[in-house]
Amino acid sequence: MAFRLEKEKTNSTPYVLIDEEKGYMKFEGRSFHENVAVFYTDVNDWLDTYLKKDFGSFTFDFEMNYFNSSTSKLMHNLLMKMDKYACEKNKVIVNWITTADNDIIIECGEDFQEDINNLEFNMVIR
Repeated sequence: MAFRLEKEKTNSTPYVLIDEEKGYMKFEGRSFHENVAVFYTDVNDWLDTYLKKDFGSFTFDFEMNYFNSSTSKLMHNLLMKMDKYACEKNKVIVNWITTADNDIIIECGEDFQEDINNLEFNMVIR
């Protein structure tokens, strides 16, 4: 049975969706939880397992309008993990989605994009 996780957003945590069957993950909203590592533990654990097998194609839509420095560090680690396993037979697509007026999120996306070697990183400005 394919893994599926859905967490509703709160004032300090984003909406999270993982649909392993579709090879899809989405974060949407804001992330400034007191303990980011605990909030994202199941996401991180699942990603560790998922990326180590042949998955064909995986898409991650990141649509956050605010996140704290702890979330930024965690996001960098997740992206580096995805980049490590991305290759021709296991394609990883990241869609960094934000609005034209959110300079901080755009700049963070551009900074992360500089560290990427193997995955497809798309800046999507609305």
